[in-house]
Amino acid sequence: MSYEVYQIKDSKHEKPPFKLLYITHSKYDKGWHSTQHTHHFSELFYIVKGKGSFVLVDQEIPIKENDLVIINPNVEHTEKSNLHDSLEYIALGIEGLFFSSADKGNHLGLYRFQVDRNNILFYLNRLLEEIQLSKENYEIICQNIIEIMIIKLQRDKKLTINQTESPNVNKASAFIMYYINQNYRDSITLDKLAEVGHINKYYLAHTFKKDMGISPIEYLNRVRIKEAKLMLETTDYSIAHIAAFTGFSSQSFFTQAFKRLTSQTPSKYRKEMRANS
Repeated sequence: MSYEVYQIKDSKHEKPPFKLLYITHSKYDKGWHSTQHTHHFSELFYIVKGKGSFVLVDQEIPIKENDLVIINPNVEHTEKSNLHDSLEYIALGIEGLFFSSADKGNHLGLYRFQVDRNNILFYLNRLLEEIQLSKENYEIICQNIIEIMIIKLQRDKKLTINQTESPNVNKASAFIMYYINQNYRDSITLDKLAEVGHINKYYLAHTFKKDMGISPIEYLNRVRIKEAKLMLETTDYSIAHIAAFTGFSSQSFFTQAFKRLTSQTPSKYRKEMRANS
């Protein structure tokens, strides 16, 4: 008979200050994109399938299957699929940290790596499973899994993990922001947001307003108007087409919302932008 015993040394590290806000598994059609946005937390994207890119303020970074993409807090970006491939990815929102590396030339706040598919999907699928089943103490298991993933990233990719001062934003608010940024073109109501967030709609409205200073529907309208402004500046699509494309139920409602937020009609905004370009 023989056996081996391995002693575990006491950790030199304090309990990590970061926390997992959400995990999503998303599939999007060819040519899809989210709206340009920022947030106070980091995001990790694992590309399960397809090709696309991350669009920063002045640069576009191509992505493909098995890429792991890290976006640091407050980096303006949007993700999109290309015209030939649908895009499937798993995204994590993690509050309380940002990443850096020895690569002094990387000032983008974005890191991209090819990773081992079986390894990372093992952890990501466990996270998804725990959240979907929501058994007793699943939050503790999820937090432990994400801590393992961060430590492995730190070890394998030579990344430095830095602590950040984060606003005390409720997890529900962070998830709803993410959901709106990805799905603003769809028909979205407060009831729909409460359903996808598995939360009481009155609690959601109160919590979101407390965290963000505006209601979830007002945030949705601002995201839609921001995308509409870009389309008015860069395309020749009709006002009706832009209204429908950005998720408004009618052109008249779009015009009302646009004027309320910008003090101009869409037509006047387009005319002025083109006159000044």
